[in-house]
Amino acid sequence: MMWEGIVVLLRIGAMVYIGLLLVLAGCQRSMMYYPTTTSEANAINIALADGMEPWRDEDGGLVGWRYMQFSEDADAMLVFHGNAGFAGQRGYLAHGFAPDFAVHIMEYPGYGSRPGRPSEQAFFEAAREAFELLSQQHSGRIFLGGESIGTGVATYIASQFPDRVAGLFLVTPYTSLVDVARSHYPIFPVRLLMRDRFPSETFLAQYSGPVAFVVAEHDEVVPARLGKALYAGYEGPKRLWIQEGRNHNTLDYHPLSPWWSEVREFLHDHASME
Repeated sequence: MMWEGIVVLLRIGAMVYIGLLLVLAGCQRSMMYYPTTTSEANAINIALADGMEPWRDEDGGLVGWRYMQFSEDADAMLVFHGNAGFAGQRGYLAHGFAPDFAVHIMEYPGYGSRPGRPSEQAFFEAAREAFELLSQQHSGRIFLGGESIGTGVATYIASQFPDRVAGLFLVTPYTSLVDVARSHYPIFPVRLLMRDRFPSETFLAQYSGPVAFVVAEHDEVVPARLGKALYAGYEGPKRLWIQEGRNHNTLDYHPLSPWWSEVREFLHDHASME
């Protein structure tokens, strides 16, 4: 009787495990992406309050937001933001670079008022279009910035245009999103299940320009060890900033914090393009 009970429990456990696998496989994108959607009018009001104006393509479509404070000879910085919210709420990623950079923050498909559905492929296609658009609109050097999931987008664009990207700024980066998922779901075969992988380590191997890495010591979303591993494996010019005592959502973004000027100086001094 005891063995029969154990067998029953094992069967129940196996059924629960398989059920969870099916949920993870079928609902992974809804579990991965956390967009905030809103009307374009409301998005514009929120962005304007933080010093940003709409950035549009030739047809008037909203590509993202442009920070309004920059000098005439500023380099361009194209930023891909983190997972939650929308780009119009990311003014803090621009304040630290102004006025030395003309900061543009791309809006992801399915975020804010931009139509579409979030996915790795959708992000990559939109990012390529945004990079080409900025290249047409800006005659100087173009740097890329990425925050959290956006670091995977930034490294992808750097891998596609290695000779046209002057440098990278990566906040809470990772080796791949698969590695992030494995840290949260160690009992599941996430490498087999995941469709959207954002393999930053693979992308970064195809780039050789300067990369600034910013890692939160106690990051509970993207483990600090993954950002450190990405930094350690990169063979080009690099510098690492570790914000001690900080977690994923408590990083110090104050524009007067010393690390901002250090990042700007590092990127300018080691820029891969003149």
